[in-house]
Amino acid sequence: MSRYWLGLCFTLLLAGCETTHQQMVQQGYPPAYADGFDDGCSSGRQAAGLMVGEFRKNVPRYLHEAQYETGWDDGFRQCHAMQSNQDTRQYRERYWDERDRDWQREKDQGAARAYRPN
Repeated sequence: MSRYWLGLCFTLLLAGCETTHQQMVQQGYPPAYADGFDDGCSSGRQAAGLMVGEFRKNVPRYLHEAQYETGWDDGFRQCHAMQSNQDTRQYRERYWDERDRDWQREKDQGAARAYRPN
């Protein structure tokens, strides 16, 4: 089982197996807003390049229910930004790690040349 799925299972256990939709409704958000947020969040993650999930938007509801529309827009923006930031952070960590290794290698090689007898 991959680390991703193990992490997801662990997170679900910690969250008491509640979905985001259930948590939002319990916190007092209207069900239509929570529906829209859930659909928008899935769509935002997918639009940011996450291969898991799907683009979901109930267009008739989006056009005629203000709470669903607002929830969808909020969910899309938030989850798209979170996924994009995570991808950027992972890229930077990988890039800077490679850069640090290259710098250390150059430093070690320079020191070896300096200490080598002529």
